[in-house]
Amino acid sequence: MRRIRYLVASSLDGYIAGPNGESDWISPDPDVDFPAIWAQFDRVLMGRKTYEAAIPRLGEKAFAGVNSIVFSRTIHRQDHPGVTVISELNADWVKALKNQNGKDIWLFGGSELFRSFLDLGHIDTVEVSIIPVVLGAGVPLLAPPYRPSKLKLSSSRIYRSGRVALTYDMER
Repeated sequence: MRRIRYLVASSLDGYIAGPNGESDWISPDPDVDFPAIWAQFDRVLMGRKTYEAAIPRLGEKAFAGVNSIVFSRTIHRQDHPGVTVISELNADWVKALKNQNGKDIWLFGGSELFRSFLDLGHIDTVEVSIIPVVLGAGVPLLAPPYRPSKLKLSSSRIYRSGRVALTYDMER
């Protein structure tokens, strides 16, 4: 079965974007092998806000070679022919997606979408790269409400830049 993996960069104080959605604080790291990371996935799931923020920064080509699925009630499919637009998260749809053949599925940023998938029990791993910066405010790693989820550390790596990559498996 395919896994849904939440991969995200976070500030040391737990924000994945600044107060206005800024991500300019996420510095590139030459020691991170981004092509190898991308090669692990053939699907990317993201919310509208993440999609709209990623396109100007990464460009449409960043998602080439993967099936991109955007969850939104406001964007129109015809305006975004390179992605699949889904208006409602459905547990049966997620189960069917995970049961398809293929590589793992990247839940790409977005604390609200992460919360939705987490509440449905469909997150398999949480993989956070802690960037050595404190923001003081912004978009939290996980949107409210308070609802603890147990995780088990499966790997960690410290980069020369000070970035720390942590991978956790969900405890079920």
